[in-house]
Amino acid sequence: MEEEEEEEEEKVKVEDEMEKLVCVTGASGNIGSWIVKLLLQRRYNNVRATVRDTNDPKKVKHLLRCDATKERLKLFKADLLEEGSFDSAVEGCTIVFHTASHFFEDAKDPQTELLDPAVKGTLNVLKSCAKSPTLKRVILTSCIAAVAFNERPKNPNVVVDETWYSDPEYCKRNGLWYNLSKTLVEDAAWKFAKENNIDLVIMNPGLVIGPLLPPVLNTSSAAILNLINGSQTFKNETLGFVDVRDVASAHLFVMGYPAGHPSYSGRYLLVQRVAHYSDIVKILRGLYPTLKLPEKCIDDRPYDPIFQVSKEKSKRMLSYPFSFERSLKDTVESSKEKKFIKF
Repeated sequence: MEEEEEEEEEKVKVEDEMEKLVCVTGASGNIGSWIVKLLLQRRYNNVRATVRDTNDPKKVKHLLRCDATKERLKLFKADLLEEGSFDSAVEGCTIVFHTASHFFEDAKDPQTELLDPAVKGTLNVLKSCAKSPTLKRVILTSCIAAVAFNERPKNPNVVVDETWYSDPEYCKRNGLWYNLSKTLVEDAAWKFAKENNIDLVIMNPGLVIGPLLPPVLNTSSAAILNLINGSQTFKNETLGFVDVRDVASAHLFVMGYPAGHPSYSGRYLLVQRVAHYSDIVKILRGLYPTLKLPEKCIDDRPYDPIFQVSKEKSKRMLSYPFSFERSLKDTVESSKEKKFIKF
């Protein structure tokens, strides 16, 4: 009898969890799309998703193909740069996944075109969150760009972990405007969350690869496809990589723990493997022997050194089931399916 009561209590807990009202901002992006997909697959019944234009099939069609979305997914139009734009989407929610990000490639005036809008956009979402008395947690998608770019040396013995922060002055000197924007966004988000008593968790994935859900090519996948689409050289860069499915799973993991839970708070680095672009070329050559891939590096400098990224904190939520090789192959195959490449 006691075992039956415990089973019934557990069933009620699971059902209550599934009834949470959850919002995903930037749901048209690949990370946001995968979070929505996993929420629906795991039977969450009240999922809200924000996009800039609910009438644009490129932003919503792939979301509406998910199972039972008519009953369990509701789309909201919202613009990062409009204060109050997220109020209706966030109202009544217990969890907000903020994956939406202002991005401006090749900005001529980084301060006004990228940096200020990036911070303003995140603060606009957090202001909407602060208005919702039901809110339990905000899970913000940041990037390793806000972690690993500073004067600290890197080599195979160096371990980058969640205590690292990118240095704004270093980013400015080196023209790393995207990295600077992510660093400033994190600073502003932590400050606002503290002032407004918001339980904030920040995810810092590496370069996100793997299968694409949206019908548009994102920056991360493009970096891989450039090696296939006729590039004569590969970059002299070493980066951390992670599969989008692992990133989405990690986001969902932390939503289930109560606010202030000591084991699931702060920042989380999500990196499956650190690799130089020459490693990527080597793996692609093994996967696709007939492809014409670049033979040489873009410059004659020594290769950017490999370093380590700690999995100590993230291992509580994620075992990284997708290998780097599998993620690369799925990136390519997904891109072939969507006709971004042909071979």
